[in-house]
Amino acid sequence: MELLILPLVFSLVSLVIPKNARKLVALLGALTSIVFAVVHWANFQPDSFMELYANDGNLFKMSFRIGYDGLSLAMVLLTNIVTFLILLGNYENPTASNRLFNSMVFLMQFALLGSFLSFDLILFYIFWEMALIPVFLLAYWFGEKDRKKVLITFFLYTFIGSLAMLFSIFYIGSLSSSYDHEVLVSIEMDVKTAWIVAFGFLVAFGVKMPLFPFHTWQAPTYTKSPMAGTMLLSALMLKMALYGVLRWLLPLTPEAYHCYKYLVIILGAIGVVYGAIIAIKQDDLKKVFAYASLSHVGLIAAGLMIVSIDAFSGVVIQMVNHALVAVGLFLVADVIERRLGRRNISELGGIAVRAPKFAFWFTVIGFASISIPFSSGFIGEFLLIKEILLDNIWLGILVGTNLVFGCVYVFRAYQLSMNGKKSSFEFNDLTLSEIITFAVLALIIVVLGVYPQLLFDLVKPSLDTIVSIIKDSSI
Repeated sequence: MELLILPLVFSLVSLVIPKNARKLVALLGALTSIVFAVVHWANFQPDSFMELYANDGNLFKMSFRIGYDGLSLAMVLLTNIVTFLILLGNYENPTASNRLFNSMVFLMQFALLGSFLSFDLILFYIFWEMALIPVFLLAYWFGEKDRKKVLITFFLYTFIGSLAMLFSIFYIGSLSSSYDHEVLVSIEMDVKTAWIVAFGFLVAFGVKMPLFPFHTWQAPTYTKSPMAGTMLLSALMLKMALYGVLRWLLPLTPEAYHCYKYLVIILGAIGVVYGAIIAIKQDDLKKVFAYASLSHVGLIAAGLMIVSIDAFSGVVIQMVNHALVAVGLFLVADVIERRLGRRNISELGGIAVRAPKFAFWFTVIGFASISIPFSSGFIGEFLLIKEILLDNIWLGILVGTNLVFGCVYVFRAYQLSMNGKKSSFEFNDLTLSEIITFAVLALIIVVLGVYPQLLFDLVKPSLDTIVSIIKDSSI
């Protein structure tokens, strides 16, 4: 249970410790969470299930079942590592010493871990809703001017999605004596009933990913949020939705799988092209990377609908890669904005001459984002595009355009901001904390690109189970 309790403890501790110790304590807290997660990983057998807490209570049929299999543990490791990197990358910001800021980051980590560790559907929903609170408050308290209208839109989208999921939860609950994952998976439904249940989950997960056309809240919210909030939204919060499809939607509603399969793939493919084209046309660096995120998530969403081990493995590694790249790209935008007070590409240029270290790491993260060989993105996108091509060649070609479009918007953003004519402004090169953040991101991306089996071995038994559930029930 320490995996779940530690972030909550540090969320409370952050409110009472002296200001001059907050940054260091926050980093130590996040690092401690990583250590405990790694210890669990080292002692875990991938084909087993580790139960952390179980109580078969009678409250709303809840079982209060918390634990992890390989898939959950992978998400726990990702959450803890990314939380640490967000705090480290934010170390030079004034907000790093703000008690409310650090408390909300740890509360967000607590909610995320709870959603990944919950094997009771009501409990999952509680943590799902709880995750909205800290990220909303981060954006509200520390975001940019004129953020209220944007946050209202963000709240309305997520509220509607949550209501849709709650309807599906109560509907499937009426068919069962418990909300325990194993019990719900064992329910046999006809296609119509399964489709009704699936619809609410599809809306909720589609909003949170976001999946086209539920995406209109994304870019404005990313832009108006503080950098750490944007990183939490892009790198981690949307992973709850992708994880939710694998953990809940597909195993609970396999009878309706063929009803929504191509709907999701087509919407994902549209998102791939639409997000990339809009990213190319943006001037604001944050918006470039926000729409790039939409494009990459479209590919992952499409891959989720191809029921095979290769496709699901590609989904998982691409979820990890997307989180790491998102932190790196938004840190790039933050470095520029903190030093210059602006981030519009048309107002930049010549930064590479003044900050060669920053130029180097921007190049590294840029190459990682376009999935060059020996990066984790290369493995993930290769598996996803291959599996979609095998299922439908035209949809495969459509999502494959991501490889070309990605090069355009990344190289355009780099060329116009880092090269070009020399500008008159001063630009301080990277600090030690920023260099370490970029280096750790790059190291993980390369390690998983060279040896993806490290992740595949962990999640394969879980993915095998999901594949067998869908194939056995949807024949």
